[in-house]
Amino acid sequence: MAEIVGGGHPVNDAERRVIAYLRDHAPADWLLLHNVEVQRGHDVFEVDLIVLTGHSLVVVDVKGTRGRIEVSGTRWFPPRREAFGSPVAKLRGTAKALKGLLVSKATQLERVYVDCLVVLTSPDAELVDPAGRDAVNVTDLPGLLTTLSDVSRIRRGCSPDAKPYRTAILDALNQTVRRSTAPPRFGNWEVEEQLGGDTKVTEYRAFNVTLPGSETVLLRVYQADPLADSEARAAERQRIANAYQTLARIPPHPCVVRSRDFFAIDDESRFVLVLDDVHGEALHLSLGRGARLSVIQDLLRGLAHAHANGVVHRALTPASVLVTDEGHAVLTGFDYAKPGPRNYTVAHELGNVLDAHYVAPECQERPDRMTTASDVYAAGAVAYHLLTGRLPDGPDAHGPDVPEVVRRMLDHSPARRPTAAEALDALEGNAALQESRLKRLVRRLVSRS
Repeated sequence: MAEIVGGGHPVNDAERRVIAYLRDHAPADWLLLHNVEVQRGHDVFEVDLIVLTGHSLVVVDVKGTRGRIEVSGTRWFPPRREAFGSPVAKLRGTAKALKGLLVSKATQLERVYVDCLVVLTSPDAELVDPAGRDAVNVTDLPGLLTTLSDVSRIRRGCSPDAKPYRTAILDALNQTVRRSTAPPRFGNWEVEEQLGGDTKVTEYRAFNVTLPGSETVLLRVYQADPLADSEARAAERQRIANAYQTLARIPPHPCVVRSRDFFAIDDESRFVLVLDDVHGEALHLSLGRGARLSVIQDLLRGLAHAHANGVVHRALTPASVLVTDEGHAVLTGFDYAKPGPRNYTVAHELGNVLDAHYVAPECQERPDRMTTASDVYAAGAVAYHLLTGRLPDGPDAHGPDVPEVVRRMLDHSPARRPTAAEALDALEGNAALQESRLKRLVRRLVSRS
């Protein structure tokens, strides 16, 4: 039975399950510290669990996500939910920060390996990671003890025996971590689950504490530097507020995600964007499976609505489209959108986030030149990929299941592409024609019987 040496209150049942499991089944010389915060400068890292084994210090993040979770790049795509930033990527940063703080307290702790591990607690959770970058730091509850006991995980240069450093580790932890007394709360929103993120933004599912039992929302909590000069702070504030300002410009529409609120907390070291919690899965998960044209039509409806209100999306990929349980598509991912003319831009950051497969030819070298026409190209690439299971091969893209208007959306010349509204009209006309043909065929078969 491991010893719990301190911590705050677990946020959910998944965390309680992992803590209790380790308390009851881990070796007696292991130490557990749960629900704490690690502060480095103005950054605060929330940690579900820290385990001091006989050979390493392990930072653990607990996830109750259910079902098949597909990993693509730095995003996780769970079923019936919006994709979120890889919790492994964020946890690696937390482990690195913790190691730096420990060494700053006692240089001998440079020899201690600080590992990180994401635990999936749902029995039906399955991580599909073709590249294998995240899987090495992910386990399930039955495999937790085996993974924590694996000395081969220690990197070269670190000691395989942490026991001589135990006192120094505990002293350093006592100086660098603080107990989390309650689930994180941002304004009236209390965190139900931390989803993922990176060093710049953390994503949560939350509920309104003034309305217990109300629907959940998604929170995107952005880090900022409150000590930067006024000009730099203003630029950072504008960049962070971009998604909210963009969505505020777009009237409500069933095919565009809705923004609820945007506010600063503390000394403007963090900003919070509140979005609808769309219950669906990223379109990325449907690639290659075939799809109804209605999903592509919904995508074009949302895009046409954004364009009609002066907004260029600029980062449209299958990951920024959610398909609800009812089969409707919702356009999301407006962090880098352009909401009409303004005296500043976030275009210089597009090069770090764009997927070149969905970028129009005229914008490959100049993302700042993106227009509604380049959005249409991206939508055409998404539609083609969804219908055929492969990426388009330029203006000659063809296939039996690819409508002619989709090929026109992929034209190398922006001037020859239809608008999103025109493409939608063409697809709706094509669907109506197919339905009419089907009805005629059914009547013919019935008349012969």
